[in-house]
Amino acid sequence: MNIHEYQAKDLLKSYDVPVPLGVCVEESSSEAIRQALIVFQTGNRVAVKAQIHAGGRGKGIFKENGCHGVQIVDYEHVPEAVRSMLFNTLVTQQTGPEGKQVRKVYLTEAVKVQREFYVSILVDRVRQCPVVIASFNGGGDIEEIAKTYPESILTLPIDPLLGLRAFQAKKIAYLFQLEGEAFQSCVRCLINLYKAFVDLDASLIEINPLVLTEEGTVCALDAKVQLDDNALFRHNYAELDDPYEKDSKEVEAGKQNLNYIALQGNIACLVNGAGLAMATMDIIQHFGGSPANFLDVGGGATREQIENAFKIILKDPNVKGIFINIFGGILKCDTLAEGIVHAAQSVQLKLPLVVRMKGTNVERARKILSESHLPLMSVDDLAEAAQTIINQVK
Repeated sequence: MNIHEYQAKDLLKSYDVPVPLGVCVEESSSEAIRQALIVFQTGNRVAVKAQIHAGGRGKGIFKENGCHGVQIVDYEHVPEAVRSMLFNTLVTQQTGPEGKQVRKVYLTEAVKVQREFYVSILVDRVRQCPVVIASFNGGGDIEEIAKTYPESILTLPIDPLLGLRAFQAKKIAYLFQLEGEAFQSCVRCLINLYKAFVDLDASLIEINPLVLTEEGTVCALDAKVQLDDNALFRHNYAELDDPYEKDSKEVEAGKQNLNYIALQGNIACLVNGAGLAMATMDIIQHFGGSPANFLDVGGGATREQIENAFKIILKDPNVKGIFINIFGGILKCDTLAEGIVHAAQSVQLKLPLVVRMKGTNVERARKILSESHLPLMSVDDLAEAAQTIINQVK
């Protein structure tokens, strides 16, 4: 689960991680902006930051006016900067050319910076433990820094039972070449950051940059937090979820208890089981096709869920064909077949449809499909089925 920068900073602030003063604005009216600016001192400079679930906002450009997604402006120019962002479309390297509409803008004090660092905490699945990644070159693309200055990056595995120890935090502060109170402030910040990572059930906390200010203090100038979906039941994160940042089809699928992720291809996939879904997308890609989605209906899907999954697939205008790949276990093949028939008839399906089924009640399922007189193809072999749908789409 992704959250906005202003939400991430609010969470980190509750763990005594130092962050600049800031307030979120969702309206472009003069009164709304005036109320937001009350927390800032007149005459100070303010950072105006578009809030979307994508990186590269500072270099991003709005389609409508050519302005950037992060602007440092004088106090009196804040209203103009806010209006250049709200409800306009920001294009960054991560959004793709279609961009994302900005519905929230974060106003934060412009901090005078001496130096910039990079810190992140994430789960290393190879080491099977959390790791802290730190670099004395912050503020830029960490992947590019890793290529250009690999010696600047430190990776520290963390024992989950012990947590981030003081000596490890000090090692990072030494890497940053900090001294005195700035050194101690950095150590406290890192230990609190790790505590937040554990308590929040985060899968990623990234501070880029963590800065040393001209006043000699350390603070998180930017923050990215990803929360583990599997731990949401332990937290009240509903208010942090922004449905506008999600594909509408993904939102609808969530309501139907379906696992759906929209992709950029033109062959829709309907599969039961995450592993089989990944294998299905891989084989489509292998034979030169392009999957339009990841869709796992689960092992216990009902006929109604199959129908709903079908309708969600067809909401994607890029879809030119559908590939259904099912292994019938808990989800019996005949249940799937009935769902396919009802869904195809209700939407008057005209796209190519290839069905590959194995498992429980597969013969009955094939009979249901053949008697439906729908323009579909039932193929037994997986590779042949994938090639068939690709050829049909072409």
